[in-house]
Amino acid sequence: MEETPLVRLAGIDYLLMAVYFAAVLGVGWALRRRMTTSGEFLIAGRSLPAWVTGLAFISANLGAQEVIGMGASGAKYGIATSHFYWIGAIPAMVFVGLFMMPFYYGSRARSVPEYLKLRFDEKTRTLNAVSFAVMTVFSSGISMYAMGKLFHLLLGWSFNFSVFVSAVIVLSYILLGGLTSAIYNEVLQFFLIVFGFVPLVFLGLKSVGGWDGLTAKLAAEAVQRGLPSGSYTHAWQGMTDPAMNPIGVEWFGLAMGLGFVLSFGYWCTDFLVVQRAMAADSMTAARRTPLIAAVPKMFFPFLVILPGMIALVLTAKGGIGGPGAGIIPAKMANGQAIVDQAGRMVLDYDLSTPMMLVHLFPAGMLGLGLTALLASFMSGMAGNVTAFNTVWTYDIYQTHIKPGASDEHYLWMGRAATVGGIALSIAAAYVAGAFNNIMDLLQLVFAFVNAPLFATFLLGMFWKRTTGHGAFVGLVSGTLGAMLHHGLTLPRGSLPGIKGGFFGVLTTYPSELAQTFWTAIVAWVTCFVVTILVSLVTRPRAEVELKGLVYSLTPRQVDTEHVWWKRPLTLGIAVLALTVVLNFVFA
Repeated sequence: MEETPLVRLAGIDYLLMAVYFAAVLGVGWALRRRMTTSGEFLIAGRSLPAWVTGLAFISANLGAQEVIGMGASGAKYGIATSHFYWIGAIPAMVFVGLFMMPFYYGSRARSVPEYLKLRFDEKTRTLNAVSFAVMTVFSSGISMYAMGKLFHLLLGWSFNFSVFVSAVIVLSYILLGGLTSAIYNEVLQFFLIVFGFVPLVFLGLKSVGGWDGLTAKLAAEAVQRGLPSGSYTHAWQGMTDPAMNPIGVEWFGLAMGLGFVLSFGYWCTDFLVVQRAMAADSMTAARRTPLIAAVPKMFFPFLVILPGMIALVLTAKGGIGGPGAGIIPAKMANGQAIVDQAGRMVLDYDLSTPMMLVHLFPAGMLGLGLTALLASFMSGMAGNVTAFNTVWTYDIYQTHIKPGASDEHYLWMGRAATVGGIALSIAAAYVAGAFNNIMDLLQLVFAFVNAPLFATFLLGMFWKRTTGHGAFVGLVSGTLGAMLHHGLTLPRGSLPGIKGGFFGVLTTYPSELAQTFWTAIVAWVTCFVVTILVSLVTRPRAEVELKGLVYSLTPRQVDTEHVWWKRPLTLGIAVLALTVVLNFVFA
């Protein structure tokens, strides 16, 4: 059943979206004849240049959960959300490019779980493959949820119908061209997102009186919420006390939980992004991939966070959001606005960026903005599905269910896994509705899966004494530690359930992110300690079996690139220096 849409789209808006869909499907159609082997369909044959894989590396992460989720976090936490980039992404991207890609690419592994099999054993690989498959389903479900909400808000379609339509679109374009199609479309989507959101930021700042006007309005908003006046515009202000900053976490929880555990855990071990670098045509190109991606990544806070900050203070037409809500509407249930335990209206932060588009863009430009959101959805969704079908086909199906089958059979299974992954993602989309900020849910999933996995990788790559038994028991213990901590804690103002407290409430945290950061720390420390203890009492593998898999037993990489600014080390140092400058400017 259709509902009255919030905005009537003009013919030019629909035309722009139609052109985009035609281009996306056209890329897949053009590549369909190349998809003759499972390697071409699932891992792109390691044939792509660094600039393509670099833009795909960032675009695969630039899904709806980032464009919409980071806008939501910008409204909820202000400029402090930039920590997800300047300490929560860039250092880890440099690390994976300089230190970890030689292991991934040099080992000829087809996936991250397969590297774990080479370094440790089959049971460690299988555990990671299963947990990663679950995580990608949740992540793509989050993208699907975001897209369903967008169609519901703007076009008046029911959520169920919106989810179905979005699933069919993504399924069609992945089935046509596999990973190669996904990567080339991610490059297209990257530029579309940039061109769609630059005007939004410009018009948004103009409407609130520029940066000075935004600062003044956010200062008043911060004081109204009991925070220091600069809390929403100074990233490091109030970090000595959780009660004095919007995120609700102290500097150690931020630096350790986000800057180290979650950041390195995601960028260094998540096959979704690593897969893009592994598709590069050489070792040097693979190492440059995350470094090239880091350059635009460090400036993306201005593109995706600022719209949320502006939405918080931009006066709504007709009072859409109510007092103190800007243009952000309340989260609704059964036709009524939801209020928290303190009686305050719970804002639907996920709608911050879409409401900015509706509020500021005229016909034509609105179509461009909506197409950029569609592009972000397609990018994140396709990234998760292509990672899922590879891990399922190679690390689960080929290894445990039907080994020794023909390549044609595994190509068929890769396509079948694409259909199955999207079907599971539809179910996950409904779980995402329990959170008023999809980025919070995503970080929680990472805390359970990537946080302990990073401890395993760190020990496996840099301590040759680490054993397969230690890695397996450590991973299980880390995940159980995360579950125990989450089940015994709760964000302030929340009820026991999916947000925690299902074992009882020993302590509460000022925010969902603070709880998640500490969940990640617990998971990492538990896995790290248990892996060491078990490794010390179990037999390690012979050193000859670990060459190319452990740092001390692997020849150092020598840059063959003669142009100095193309060398991975030079790029890495420059990127880190610029990131330090940005942290100081917005401290």
